[in-house]
Amino acid sequence: MVSATARTGTVVGAVLLSLLAVPAHATPRESTAATGAAVLPKPDLEGLRGDLRTAQRQGAPGAAARIDEHGTVFRTATGIADRTTGRALGNADRFRIGSVTKIFTATVLMQLADEHKLRLDAPVNRYLPGLLPDGRITVRHVLSHRSGLYDYTNDMFARTVPGFEAVRDKVFTYRQLVDRSLRRPRTNTPGAVYAYSNTNFVIAGMLVEKLTGHPVQTAYRDRIIEPLKLRDTFYVHPSTRIPGRHARGYLTPDRAGAPLVDATRQTASWAQSAGAIVSTTRDLNTFLGALLGGRLTSSAQLAQMRRWVPAGTDQAYGLGLRRRDLSCGVSVYGHTGAVQGYYTYAFASKNGGRSLAAFVNTSNNGTVHTTMLGTLESAFCGKRAKAPRGRSAPVERHEDIAAGTAPH
Repeated sequence: MVSATARTGTVVGAVLLSLLAVPAHATPRESTAATGAAVLPKPDLEGLRGDLRTAQRQGAPGAAARIDEHGTVFRTATGIADRTTGRALGNADRFRIGSVTKIFTATVLMQLADEHKLRLDAPVNRYLPGLLPDGRITVRHVLSHRSGLYDYTNDMFARTVPGFEAVRDKVFTYRQLVDRSLRRPRTNTPGAVYAYSNTNFVIAGMLVEKLTGHPVQTAYRDRIIEPLKLRDTFYVHPSTRIPGRHARGYLTPDRAGAPLVDATRQTASWAQSAGAIVSTTRDLNTFLGALLGGRLTSSAQLAQMRRWVPAGTDQAYGLGLRRRDLSCGVSVYGHTGAVQGYYTYAFASKNGGRSLAAFVNTSNNGTVHTTMLGTLESAFCGKRAKAPRGRSAPVERHEDIAAGTAPH
């Protein structure tokens, strides 16, 4: 593959025109009775570049995105990876993926269900005796955010920068995080409604470790990372360093005009199996393509991941997997995520034929977050997604994160 680098920092994959003219049979959209697939609109590549430039103007030091579609690649980046050195950001940079980690954790549990080591509708307490005070909470409730368990990060990051600095170097046990949740009243009856909580995926990590007999790091490596040859994906907890070439992450303080805080170095122990993986745009696209293409679980367990419950406007949630319904009628599947210093967007078409991974190296900036959600429209809806001149989307609440990285 050859590439060219423009002065703006944009990098375009080889044979760019081939991405604009992908054969109809190679671009699955939603299933149809006749062919099993329909045609996705062509990506709006200039629009995607524009989304990244806008995010940079709004306060992100840098932004990058990559589209993969049946062997054809488009990648683009703008801005800087390091505010001290001024090094340009690129798609080869590793970054913290935040709650996109939840898909990895759920995938491992789906594999364990395939191996008859786990039943989705069994109580969590069957596998982790005495952990939860309510024996009605099932594995399915946890993976679909319907457990009613309070999200401990709401208290932990009530104040953005002080909350982060208080945990930057701390190492928590899973039980300590769950106990923080259990000190607060539950938000709902088990199974009642969707209510996002990082507590659920801390419990999911505990289930992985109990049922495999290994740390989640080993489960991710042996079951996903090595089989898919994800050479830039790591679970480094409790180390504070991102190995190799990486983008530094910058946290936006609560006080307007305050300088960005370099949040790159941290244990991410407050997140663990809910949000501590490091990856790249390439590896995330490879992972989602494999998962949605049926290469990581049985079709039955993938169908379980796609049993949707309402989760906000134009959204639904399955088991560790989010569905977003775009303006052009296309639905995409994946997750958004954040950890202090980074926002991540990783989604793919229904069968994984086209995938987009994008990130910015900032967080706690709601305007940037909403702008970056536009990358989904550019990647999957094309130019039909253009909003009328003078109209802008409202700032959207980003809940796939800790409170301290939430937009204002």
